[in-house]
Amino acid sequence: MTPVTSGITGFIILILLMFLRIPVGFVMAIVGFLGFAHLVSWDSSLHLMARDFFSMFSSYNLTVIPLFVLMGQLAHHSGISGRLFNAANKFFGHLPGGLAIATIGACAGFSAICGSTSATAATMASVALPEMKKYRYDPALATGVVAAGGSLGILIPPSTIFIIYGIMTEQSVGKLFMAGVLPGILLSLLFVITVFIWTRLQPGLCEPAPRSTLKEKLASLTGVIETFLLFILVMGGLFVGFFTPTEAAAIGAFGTLVIALIGRKLPWKGFIQSLQETTRISCMIMVIVAGATVFGHFLAVTTIPMEIGNWVSGLRVPPYVIIGMIIFVYLIMGCLMDSLAMIMLTIPIFFPVVTALGYDPIWFGVIIVIVTEMGVITPPVGINVYVVGGVARDIPLHIIFSGTLRLLVAQMMTALLLIIFPQIALYLPSLMK
Repeated sequence: MTPVTSGITGFIILILLMFLRIPVGFVMAIVGFLGFAHLVSWDSSLHLMARDFFSMFSSYNLTVIPLFVLMGQLAHHSGISGRLFNAANKFFGHLPGGLAIATIGACAGFSAICGSTSATAATMASVALPEMKKYRYDPALATGVVAAGGSLGILIPPSTIFIIYGIMTEQSVGKLFMAGVLPGILLSLLFVITVFIWTRLQPGLCEPAPRSTLKEKLASLTGVIETFLLFILVMGGLFVGFFTPTEAAAIGAFGTLVIALIGRKLPWKGFIQSLQETTRISCMIMVIVAGATVFGHFLAVTTIPMEIGNWVSGLRVPPYVIIGMIIFVYLIMGCLMDSLAMIMLTIPIFFPVVTALGYDPIWFGVIIVIVTEMGVITPPVGINVYVVGGVARDIPLHIIFSGTLRLLVAQMMTALLLIIFPQIALYLPSLMK
């Protein structure tokens, strides 16, 4: 069996094991270990496994992950998400589709202090869905907005996907964070426009909430100020060069804890749950990263990435056609597998191709995240849909999917605009010191 054939066989086995619901990190580690042993030797494969797992779990760069996860967990358990939604509701709730627009605004705000799409969706589902149900929002609109809005969690920094991409491709995590800011704002606005048009065309989808007084609006800004201060503290420090990403994560987590304690909004039980969830999520990500590193070394000895690169470079088509093909592959894969696993599997293959074509690696990181966002709301494996379905148990999954598919247009528009105008993503990173 040739190395390329061994690599293809390994990919097929990997996907089959994933569909059997075996944890992704373990699957990639096992297939990578056995494949490397088959092509090189058992002794080398044992050494590779030990070295990769030790290097990943002892990596200073990866400490940024548990710190940003802790920041998001503390924000969730201290009620910042609820205060964000309340503020957005006071300002936009009286508009057509106002609560849905408020939900998108709250998702965008919470994404600025939480780097997880599923955590953002779950948090906002518990906060926003009861209010929208109260005002008789169509179930597809209500749940679709929460699931799609939750996808902002991996685009608006801090983002775990940006961190993993930066480490794998040796790109600046700080620049990747900055690159996600303007596309995140753009996508949020396109979500809002989509909801506005949707509710205008079908006025019976919802009832407007009562208009709030100026005093009520001003009083609700507390939650917004908290989030704004944390975002400026973390991203501002990164932008001007005061902090490294790891330092920014530590300061963000500490700042969130201080704000929660000052406001006496974080119960002891919530603090313990924050630590437990941070440990669970961080360990899951670390195992996936370590397993993907082993699998990546197996791919390297199969020569598949090099063969694909040579094949693509020999195609007599414009570069934008190739980037379109890559995006299409990501979109299909995003419908079938977990977003983090997809990133870990495909970066070693596609990144060399994209850089060889002359595309900016920071820009490509943003494109990947946006396409990954599409995957978390599309059938059959749209993880955000299942998260929202777990909260809204009375709403069938096909209803939630029907809502998210309408908002998928906004994500496609964002990707298209970034391809036409790459400076949307590259402007802020170009200003960094």
